[in-house]
Amino acid sequence: MERFPRASGFTRGRLLVVVGIAAAAMPLTACGATNDFASGLTDVSLSSSAPIAPKSSARLTFTPALGDTAVVPGSAIKVVADKGLITSVKVVNATGSPVKGTLSTDNRSWVAQDQLIGYGTKYVVAVTAVDREGLTTSTRQQVRTLVPEHTSGIAGVDPSPDSTFGVGIPITLTFDDPVENKAEVEKSLIVSTSKPIVGAWRWLSDTQAQFRPKTYWPGNTQIEITAQLVGVQMSPGIWGDRNHTYTFTTYDSIVGLVNMRKHTLVVRQNGKVIRTIPITTGKPGFESRSGVKVVLTKERNRIMDAATGGTDPTSPEYYRLNVEYAMRLTWSGEFLHAAPWSEGSQGYDNVSHGCTGMSTENAAWLYGISNLGDVYEYVGNDKQMGTGDNGITVWNVTWADWLKDSQAGEITTTSL
Repeated sequence: MERFPRASGFTRGRLLVVVGIAAAAMPLTACGATNDFASGLTDVSLSSSAPIAPKSSARLTFTPALGDTAVVPGSAIKVVADKGLITSVKVVNATGSPVKGTLSTDNRSWVAQDQLIGYGTKYVVAVTAVDREGLTTSTRQQVRTLVPEHTSGIAGVDPSPDSTFGVGIPITLTFDDPVENKAEVEKSLIVSTSKPIVGAWRWLSDTQAQFRPKTYWPGNTQIEITAQLVGVQMSPGIWGDRNHTYTFTTYDSIVGLVNMRKHTLVVRQNGKVIRTIPITTGKPGFESRSGVKVVLTKERNRIMDAATGGTDPTSPEYYRLNVEYAMRLTWSGEFLHAAPWSEGSQGYDNVSHGCTGMSTENAAWLYGISNLGDVYEYVGNDKQMGTGDNGITVWNVTWADWLKDSQAGEITTTSL
């Protein structure tokens, strides 16, 4: 530690007083200040003059300023000593609980480890410092976090908190009010996972932010979203109401590759191929879409009526069937399902009206291992799935385009 210059101009009697003051100040050094002042005062000149009671030259600077009644929650108290060393710092909240902090190695600054929390919370700060002469100065005041006139929070979360889903579901937060300070709000959205991933938020609108990994979620992963909104000014005059936490879990990773030219569905579970299924997809004029699709619903039995898609009941293309093991992939009507009537074409030809058909045995097996949010990648024709609202289409958005609507950009999740 840098030592202060030796003092001069004191009598031996005055020296005893000074050393006594320095010694009295040092037991206050719970934060780690040293006794360098005392060792620096051992060689002084003599004088018989009676000293006037001196004032410590140590000066303390506080951030935020003491007496401030509008401190933003999330701030951290900092104390800096000029022409002196800090010997004691004590910060407590309204309940008397201490705020921990770290004293610098040179004893010239102290920074709180804990941030100021809550709105309208009072903190009392007491600090003592000593100058090179061994004279002390002490300050005891309070600060208070602001009390906002208006607060806003999160109106909805999709999927539902505490739910489990397949690896293709993005997480969407809907805010109570339009968000203008999107960058500040996005920085407050913390994503933690049991398996580290790279992902990013993007803004769908002024009231919706959505998170997805760069690829799919890993299987059997715990996910926690924390929105640390306290102290965040979401829009002019509107502050975050509180801190929100939501948890989720993924099932086994089920990803299927549908090759419409080869008429096959290759199913992978946690990255391992577990079955290859002969299939048929949409025939000319009713082609199934290429792109990534996500399971939206599961129905053990479903009546499929071509009239819902606009087919005239008098048309030769009209049908009305009771279908087993139906899993919806698009809102426009693409399903995975059992199609015993087309088994002769499965693996050889595309004869459906847009759905992916397979034998009843294979459909029952696939239905049994599948969950909402499982992913199916379709390749083989020019009719594209696109990025609209025809199901969960986020995986058809390129990563570069996804990041264009993000404020913070690509992030790596923190560890749970």
